[in-house]
Amino acid sequence: MSVSNQKTPLSKALSDKTLRSRATPLDAFNLAKKNWMMTQKLNVGELAEELGVSRATLFRWIGNKDLLMGEIMWSLYEPTVMQARQSCSGDGVEYVVDVFRQVNTAILTYQPMRNWLHADGQYALSILSSKNSPYHDRMVELNTDLLTRETDKGTIHPAMNVASLSYFMCRIGQSCVFSEMIIGQEPDLDQLEDACTAVRILLGGRQ
Repeated sequence: MSVSNQKTPLSKALSDKTLRSRATPLDAFNLAKKNWMMTQKLNVGELAEELGVSRATLFRWIGNKDLLMGEIMWSLYEPTVMQARQSCSGDGVEYVVDVFRQVNTAILTYQPMRNWLHADGQYALSILSSKNSPYHDRMVELNTDLLTRETDKGTIHPAMNVASLSYFMCRIGQSCVFSEMIIGQEPDLDQLEDACTAVRILLGGRQ
């Protein structure tokens, strides 16, 4: 048999659709994330068609469009926070403020996010700030973890419950991200510095 006529498992899989692996929930997530990053839109019907599965199967995997969108946002937010926690130096109040600044700067300057907020701000607000989305509660929990670590080290001394403090910090950050919808003002880094001052005061630091 000549080399050109030999069939490897790969060549068979590439030539025979019936041998290809079926799509998985993770495939759905990765494709949805890719599509959103390119277009800032998410069409569940088109996603199901592209994956080669029924809408019923796709909804069984993702729950609904809002939950899927929340997972996409979280997959972008969590590594941004962890990178900031690693790259910012020091500890205590200024360390927490620096992490807050770096994370929110990344959000404010991330073009797909800016495009999404411009194109569909109310929907973005519902995903990023609603307790019905997995994103909001996880964001508060991740920030609470940072505050708890610094509190346990004795580098900060919160005057309120750490979970409540974390919630207020996250809301302050969101006030910058959503300023165009809240007060009709385009978000900017000067506004973020004011937000950093507010966080510093909440943490008991100097103005």
